[in-house]
Amino acid sequence: MTDTTAKLPDWVEAELQRAPQAEALGAVRAAAHLQATAARYDARRKRVVVELANGSQFAFPPALTQGLAQARAADLAEIEITPLGTGLHWPRLDADLSVEGLLAGLFGSRAWMRQHAARAGRATSPAKADAARVNGAKGGRPRKAAV
Repeated sequence: MTDTTAKLPDWVEAELQRAPQAEALGAVRAAAHLQATAARYDARRKRVVVELANGSQFAFPPALTQGLAQARAADLAEIEITPLGTGLHWPRLDADLSVEGLLAGLFGSRAWMRQHAARAGRATSPAKADAARVNGAKGGRPRKAAV
């Protein structure tokens, strides 16, 4: 027969005393965290529209997004929201994106974003050529100051 009145170790007692504070802190963080409640693809505007628990919504073009850039409208239309509302999943495309990342302008992994930025930097236009000429006439890019 075991003794049910045995004293718990001190560290367990300390953890149990912190449980209400941890629970309250978790509730505050969950409420403040950005959670998606609905998501849909607007084919007319070619945008994914995400509604958040706080009542706001945002939209982004899938053409800028890793895993969605070459997708068909039918594939983009099927969007699942993760159970906690922190992410979006496209099952037909096997693509996942976080709500927080999308709001921060992160449309893919670091490596993908770097490649995307490099392609954008190589783009040429008459305006870009004019700006380069004006900058060149001023002596080019200023040198970094020595520290």
